[in-house]
Amino acid sequence: QVQLVESGGGLVQAGGSLRLSCAPSGRTFSSKAMGWFRQAPGKEREWLASIFWSGGGTYYADSVKGRFTISGDNAKNTLFLQMTSLKPGDTAVYFCAAIPPYARTFDYWGQGTQVTVSS
Repeated sequence: QVQLVESGGGLVQAGGSLRLSCAPSGRTFSSKAMGWFRQAPGKEREWLASIFWSGGGTYYADSVKGRFTISGDNAKNTLFLQMTSLKPGDTAVYFCAAIPPYARTFDYWGQGTQVTVSS
């Protein structure tokens, strides 16, 4: 079973920046896309951004477009999320996930990393 591990979360003031990282905890794996999600207390999990390795296409939710940038290295199974102009409303647990080559859904998930933005 593939397990992803996120890192880079923490406490930051509004207007600040953070860079999240995601990598497999054990064996490497193949995927056709990876993405970032977040879940704030009392709210449903929200998709933020995806990157498709074939062609390098990136997609963003309106809530983060222009502030967050997704990037990664398919060969190393690593994924990043550069977050800028952070707002208190960005406070949440952030998760990375991957879509296997044979799938259409995010089947591999990490445990999440906490991001807290203070006002």
